[in-house]
Amino acid sequence: MVGRQGPVVGRRSLIGAGLGVGVGAAVFGAGGAGVAYAAGGSARRRGLGFLAAAMDGYPDHGSVRLAQSYSDQAGLFSTAFTYDNALAVLAQLAGRTAGGLGRAVVLGDALLYAQEHDPVYDDGRLRQAYNVGPYTFFDGSLQPDGFVRADGTANVGTQFGFTGTAVGDMAWAGIALSALARRTGARRFLEGAVRIGTWIERVGRTDEPLGGYKFGVNGADEKLPFTSTEHNTDLVCLFGRLALLTGDRVWRERRARAEAFVKKMWEPAGGFFYTGTNDGVTVNKSPIPEDTQTWTHLALDSRSYSRSLDWAAVELAVVDHAGRRNSTVPTGQTYEGVTFSSASLVANEDAPIAEFQPKPDRSGVWFEGTAHLALALRDRSRAGDETRARRLVASIERAQDLLGAGQTVGGHALPERSGVVSASSPLDTGFGFGYYPYRHVGATAWYLLAATRTNPLRA
Repeated sequence: MVGRQGPVVGRRSLIGAGLGVGVGAAVFGAGGAGVAYAAGGSARRRGLGFLAAAMDGYPDHGSVRLAQSYSDQAGLFSTAFTYDNALAVLAQLAGRTAGGLGRAVVLGDALLYAQEHDPVYDDGRLRQAYNVGPYTFFDGSLQPDGFVRADGTANVGTQFGFTGTAVGDMAWAGIALSALARRTGARRFLEGAVRIGTWIERVGRTDEPLGGYKFGVNGADEKLPFTSTEHNTDLVCLFGRLALLTGDRVWRERRARAEAFVKKMWEPAGGFFYTGTNDGVTVNKSPIPEDTQTWTHLALDSRSYSRSLDWAAVELAVVDHAGRRNSTVPTGQTYEGVTFSSASLVANEDAPIAEFQPKPDRSGVWFEGTAHLALALRDRSRAGDETRARRLVASIERAQDLLGAGQTVGGHALPERSGVVSASSPLDTGFGFGYYPYRHVGATAWYLLAATRTNPLRA
């Protein structure tokens, strides 16, 4: 991956100002591994080192800050996705160190700052992403501010259109704030999480036949028609936590509504969950993503649905190496794991994933999803699950060692062998965007959660 490929648009980048989402796109995100599992402690420290570097990339632009989501080479400049920063909070807390707690508190306070200093709204919402440092955009225009603009408002990511608000992003931010509330006892974090839950109830609740909570709003504050299995899975956790932390029974009813939608997406014959619905009436049956198989297990803790992990482990399994068409893996390296969705396995390898992007490798490993699966297998803990999880974690740690060298954040070199890239090679998600070999806060945070056996979705 040499030179700028153009902006990388992640699965949580679909609801910017004026952006619609294509049908199906809105719902929801062989060979040895080569790294000894015993090296995991050092690998975890290097993962945390990357999270710190991503958070500290713009030291001259204030102490209120979020972490830049991707290395500079991804072409997204100083974009900080809300989802990635919520995961960074949870990964820092999982380390159970004073330093990790301190960083988690800083990130949590930044999320609260964004909630309280939105340039337009005062209703508890968070935007899809923010800018955390200055840059010059592709058209030559300057974005001069850090996370806090000169007028005191949060610096929303307008140049890429990351101005909408998704229920899933909000839910993860609420999960992170609720975790901080538990760990610190600080009332402000619980209050922020409750504001998030209240916004989701007001904006997302639907009485359509399939029920649940809808996708969110675009940058023009227009409600989007989709309902996502992934988002409602997130709400099972968030609403469950709010019920426990507040003692208010209304959150239990809301949790039950989200859980009922998720269970309606179950396909018993195949042993997997569908992605959601585009109209609130008909189940969207293709593509089938990985995270609806793993997150459902982590949130529901139900043996009745845990076959979804076997479906993901078998049906989405990939092995990437230099011999694969369009692979960018160096010669002599091999990575195993899972890909993003059923559509990734049949992507058109003759056409670019998107404008200015490379052609996809059908066997590109999605490391974030591979970490989801490793953690869920450890959580399920059936015969053979731990062995399989260790192989997946070792593959991720090998990627941290060997992929993404020479990348930067805020123009500063990243610590060597730190941070997990999104994917081993360019992969097409099947939802209108791709993942690429750039170091990524979200992938690294999920690796740390898997390595420490920390389930972020259990209420």
